[in-house]
Formats: sequence, structure tokens, C-alpha cells
Amino acid sequence: MTEVSTAKGPASPAGAGTGTSWKSHVREYGLLASLLVIMVFFQITTNGVLLQPVNITNLIQQNSYIVIMALGMLFVIVGGNIDLSVGSIVGFVGAVAAMLMVGFTVPGTEVFIKIHWFPVMLLSLALGAAIGAAQGWFVAYAAIPSFIVTLGGMLVFRGLTGNMLAGQFVGPFADSFQNISKGFIPELVDVGRFHWTSMALGSAIALALFWFDYRKWSHAGAREIEREPAALFFGKNVVFAGLIIGVSYLLASYKGLPVVLVIMGALILFYNFVTTRTVVGRRIYALGGNAQAARLSGIRTQRLSFLTFVNMGALAALAGLIVAARLNSATPSAGNAFELDVIAACFIGGVSASGGAGRVMGVVIGAFFMGVMNNGMSILGIGIFWQQVVKGLVLLAAVYLDVCNKSK
Repeated sequence: MTEVSTAKGPASPAGAGTGTSWKSHVREYGLLASLLVIMVFFQITTNGVLLQPVNITNLIQQNSYIVIMALGMLFVIVGGNIDLSVGSIVGFVGAVAAMLMVGFTVPGTEVFIKIHWFPVMLLSLALGAAIGAAQGWFVAYAAIPSFIVTLGGMLVFRGLTGNMLAGQFVGPFADSFQNISKGFIPELVDVGRFHWTSMALGSAIALALFWFDYRKWSHAGAREIEREPAALFFGKNVVFAGLIIGVSYLLASYKGLPVVLVIMGALILFYNFVTTRTVVGRRIYALGGNAQAARLSGIRTQRLSFLTFVNMGALAALAGLIVAARLNSATPSAGNAFELDVIAACFIGGVSASGGAGRVMGVVIGAFFMGVMNNGMSILGIGIFWQQVVKGLVLLAAVYLDVCNKSK
């Protein structure tokens, strides 16, 4: 069986094409620079409120579920599809989990059912995967456009959520369940108010990421594969490590690293590994780049599309649990319009609207780009309707740049 290559061209020697290499990599990290610019802008205009430790913590907790769902949406869009139902799945799974944890009486009987939060989490993830599988079957095997299938799913699960909750809030939940969204990692050594464990962990992560990136960069040079210029590589890594250590310091001076940040970080590392180091990841990019060529090369494209929706459903379910834990209740409006923020994060993060291109870190930066904009405009007192105008213009600009780059 022949493997489809997703590379843009043949490898070049490390010293060849320096000008082209600079241009391609500067364009690649332009989004990170844009995020830094917008952070500086709102830090100044909000008189320093944006980067206050309590606000940084809120920013992470408020955007964690967007980042988590954006990781799944990356696979769906790269594979050439779209999922409009993720916000409704968040609300539906959160409602089901709430009913199971708070307890309910089986209709027509006096049997009262109440389940511990941990098995409820496992059941909820399985439910999300099953919903994704149902929608993925219609897309992959019944050949119904994903826009239509997931639009129907959005309406169905939003309606089921409303009927299940009957316009009421269901809660509260156990503190241990709430900790997945509002908790912080425990301090190993209690020394004053500063959380040294969080600071040490953040610094270790920054150094580890730099080391692994450096090894990859140096191995590329040894094998005469095209790589980033040294100045750009070290400059980018110094800035990135500085951001991680700086944010870790701010969080450590407040309550430490949020548990949800650890969950989100683990998922980012896992999906980055899948997209860059596994056969499945390469095949998903091949599927979105040219589905017919991928099929002719022996890739089971239907199963691959199906699995991207299963993965999306499971991550949407996880996001639903995190939202419910953060609100300490399930609400009929939970997840409203989340699909718009998730899709916007992907497109702003460089995922191609036509499929076949996109990176995990780009999506993560795109999600926080949207989060910083939302947070900054809220602090400045800008109305929700004007916030929607700004986000719509940013999304349009991102897609326009993608189209322009493809036409060159």
C-alpha cells in the first residue's frame, strides 16, 4: 500500500533557500506575534487588569473548553468536514451528567438513581463518543454533507437539553467534581503564599519544550533537512519559554496552576504528537488535501472521517463536563454558540477552510486570541453585540488570508 505524502515539496539542504525559509517560518509564527500584540494592547488599555493573576486564571478557566473542542475540530476540518453540533453536545452531555450525579426518580416508579461523579464522567465521555459516531456514520457512510448532519444534530441535542432540564438549573455538584474546572494543583511544600510547586512545574515544562524542540532542530540540520534559521529558532523559543515562565509566575503568585490547565496541556501534547508523529495523523491531512488520491492510495477514508467525528464527540463531552463543573450546575443555555468560537479559533489559528492544513499550536493560539479579545473587550465595557462584530471581522480576515495564500 502506498502512503500519501503531505509534504509541500522535497526536502532542501539546511543551508539552501534561506530567504524562502525565513518567509515561510515568519508567516508561520505571525499568529503568535499577533497574540502578543493584542495582549500588550489590552494590558495598556485596561490599565494592567488583563495580566493580573486572578484575570489570567479566569482567562484560562473560561477558555479551556474552547481549546479542548478546538483540538477535535482541527481533525474534523483538516479532514474536509465541519461540526456545528459541538455546542449543543456540551449542553446535552452536561445535562445528562447533572441528572445522574444529582439524582432522579425513574418515571412510573419510586426508584431513585444517583451515581458517583467519576463513573458519570466515564459514561459522559462514552455518550459523547456515541453521538459523534452516529453523526460520523451519516457523514462518512451515508455520504450526507457534514454541514447538514451536524446542523440537524445541533437542533436535536439543543431541544433534548431543553426538554430534559425543563428550563431549570440542575445542581449543585460535589466539590471533587467541581475541581476539574475550578481546582488547583496541590502545593508540595507550604512556604508562604507563593506556590513554588506551580512555579517549578511551569519552568520545567518550558525547559523541556525548549530541549525537545532544540533536539528536533539540531537533528534536522544533521540530516540536511530544511529547518528554521538559527536566529528565528532561538528567538521564538526564548519568547515562548518566557511566556510560559511568566504566566507560571503570575499563576503561582495567586492560587497556582489550575487543574484544567494540566488537563488541557496533556491533551495539547497528545494531539500534537498524533498530528506530527503518527500514521493516522498523516492520513487525516492526506484525506483533507485530496480525498480521491488518499482513497486510491489505499487509505480507508470513510473510517477515517468517521473516527474524526467520534473524537470530536468525546472532546465535546469532556468540555460539557468542564462547563458544568465551572457553573456548578447544568443549564438549558450551556454551550450556546460555542461552535462559533471553536470554529473561529481553528480558522484564526491557520486551519485551511478547504481542509488538509492546520497545526495544533496554531489552533491553541487562535483559541487564546479569541479569549483575550473577549476578555479585554469585556473589561473595557464593550457591549456583547459589538464584540460579535469584532469577532466576525477577525474571522473573515483570517479566512481571507488563507484564500490569498492558497491562490499564490
